[in-house]
Amino acid sequence: MGSAGAKQQRADRRAKIEELRRAEAARQRRYRIATWTCGGVVMVGAIAGSWYLVDRSATRDKEQERAAAAPIKGEKSFKDLGRNHVTTPVDYKSSPAAGGDHNPVWMNCDGDLYDKEIDETNAVHSLEHGAVWVTYSDKADDSEVRALKARVEKTPYSLMSPYAEQSAPLTLSAWGKQLSVTSASDPRVNAFFDKYVQGAQTPEPGAACTGGKAV
Repeated sequence: MGSAGAKQQRADRRAKIEELRRAEAARQRRYRIATWTCGGVVMVGAIAGSWYLVDRSATRDKEQERAAAAPIKGEKSFKDLGRNHVTTPVDYKSSPAAGGDHNPVWMNCDGDLYDKEIDETNAVHSLEHGAVWVTYSDKADDSEVRALKARVEKTPYSLMSPYAEQSAPLTLSAWGKQLSVTSASDPRVNAFFDKYVQGAQTPEPGAACTGGKAV
């Protein structure tokens, strides 16, 4: 009886161990399934997130393109501008000029400030190179002129000079574009610089703004 009892105990123990093994194997299977499921959810989420970011980036780029294409409030545009080199005076469409036939030599426009009026035909050549030309009349407040001079002085592809014949106190001109303001703090001033210094309107982007006429 003792021997039979011992055998039965061993059999019961083996059965118990086998039951524990099956339970552990089932637990491992459930764990793997849960891991695969979570991994799939994470992967799907990552893919969806990536598509969302790409879509948002594309939308943002389109919004920026539309903003760049939109005119600045109050700006004037001029089309069909000549680009011939001439050495005679030119009858321009605006005062100051915002493009047209011009002198073969450009006015230096590497943040250059001129205290006296400059030859318009030279300045227009600078506009062709992508410069912004800031002009001011005697109607402009001295503090506003100083503020704009500080801006021009630190901006490559820009120049500034007095211009008695203009109707506005302050005028900003680029090739085919022009904006009149009364204050240097007008937010449109920064917008004009940002958009038109070497902007898309430039007929000769990257052309020099040094090595031209200085006075």
